[in-house]
Amino acid sequence: QTPLVESGGGLVQPGGSLRLSCAGSGFIFGYYGIAWFRQAPGKEREGISCIAGVEGTTYYTNSVKGRFTISRDNAKNTAYLQMNNLKPEDTGVYYCAAALEPLHVPTMCTYERFEFQYRGQGTPVTVSS
Repeated sequence: QTPLVESGGGLVQPGGSLRLSCAGSGFIFGYYGIAWFRQAPGKEREGISCIAGVEGTTYYTNSVKGRFTISRDNAKNTAYLQMNNLKPEDTGVYYCAAALEPLHVPTMCTYERFEFQYRGQGTPVTVSS
């Protein structure tokens, strides 16, 4: 059983929207912070948005503030990334990762060596006309 599974990616035109889902299984989802990362071709992994397990503290990288919204439903063991007004530069493989709390949410998103206990396989997002 795969601990984290992403879904919701696809091809969308600039200005369009997608909602990504990150479904967890086999662990107590609410005890873990969730991070969404983006891996674009030829670029470093980028932390897009992160959310705490229970408290709900969130973090967004500057390029997505005001366009993306992270949320979670611990009863459904699922985290979401609502992406609006998508741009071509948002193209990449999006994957989620889980880290056991307590943790510092911004650090989870920005520290390249942050250790995660679980990571999904990713879902591709292409923004193109």
